Amino acid sequence: MADQESAAPGADEATPDDFAGTLDRLEQLVARLEAGELSLEASLAAFEQGVRLTREAQQRLDAAELQVRALVEQPDGTLADAPFAATDTPPEDGHAR
Repeated sequence: MADQESAAPGADEATPDDFAGTLDRLEQLVARLEAGELSLEASLAAFEQGVRLTREAQQRLDAAELQVRALVEQPDGTLADAPFAATDTPPEDGHAR
């Protein structure tokens, strides 16, 4: 797909090193796809890269969630940090997030 390189610059670029960079790259891809300026082959390549970037962003979010720690009050009144525990229970107000 030589057309991919000329029509979708950066299609072979490495994944950005941070979440914000990943989102920026996704936004650029979406803008180019929405503009309709890419050939079919370049559009498919951009879509594939978008899927990879979306998965990378989700992995970064999952990793960040695991690092979140909640402060828990101990029986003696002190605070200690405990691992974040994701739950499937709805919020107390009964509305889904």
